[in-house]
Amino acid sequence: MDGILIVDKPNGMTSHDVVDFIRRRFKIKKAGHAGTLDPLATGILVVLIGRATKLSSILMNKDKEYEVVMTLGKRTDTGDADGKAILENMDCSRITQAMIQEALAKFSGEILQVPPMMSAVKYKGKKLYELARKGIEIDRPARRVSIKGLDLLDFNTPRVGLRIKCSKGTYVRALCDEIGMHLGCGAYVSQIKRVSSGDFTIKEAIPLERLRTITRQELGLLLKNENYYKFKTAH
Repeated sequence: MDGILIVDKPNGMTSHDVVDFIRRRFKIKKAGHAGTLDPLATGILVVLIGRATKLSSILMNKDKEYEVVMTLGKRTDTGDADGKAILENMDCSRITQAMIQEALAKFSGEILQVPPMMSAVKYKGKKLYELARKGIEIDRPARRVSIKGLDLLDFNTPRVGLRIKCSKGTYVRALCDEIGMHLGCGAYVSQIKRVSSGDFTIKEAIPLERLRTITRQELGLLLKNENYYKFKTAH
């Protein structure tokens, strides 16, 4: 069995959890994914099965799009709701929609971003989040990323809805933390959903619950042919 499966990942599972479930449920020996989503994040997880795993590097380089709820008034050590507060009870009542629009314009386009300690970037063979969990923090060089779309969806203090389209290597949590600091009131990600990955959109994603009830044969009918996608990416 070879192909690409677009899964709508639920909250509370890691990307590895989803891939491991698919391996066991359908007795698949070789499977992986093209872009991690941590437990808080939901939405598109591109699962690669069989020979399609060789497309990982191609698909990882594609742009991603997210719908995010950014909550003002607090910073956390992870940049999201699962982290420990490092600044809280910050006044966000003065923040206006115009101020948010100004901040979004400032962080659009090419920007420099420092990878957060709670990331999978490696330092001397160790992932940064492994060091962070031991209380170790190191200097990280900034990386250039591209914010290709940064749109305000809704604003209801302290919650700000955003749509973010970005290049590979962008840390959405770090971006929201930076926006919060620019506004002077702090911010963290309380919800995040990946709604597109390259050419794939959330409309074609299969809910994980559906995968619990279908047969291996039915799964085969849901797979996108890896040879077709390889041709498509080459043109």
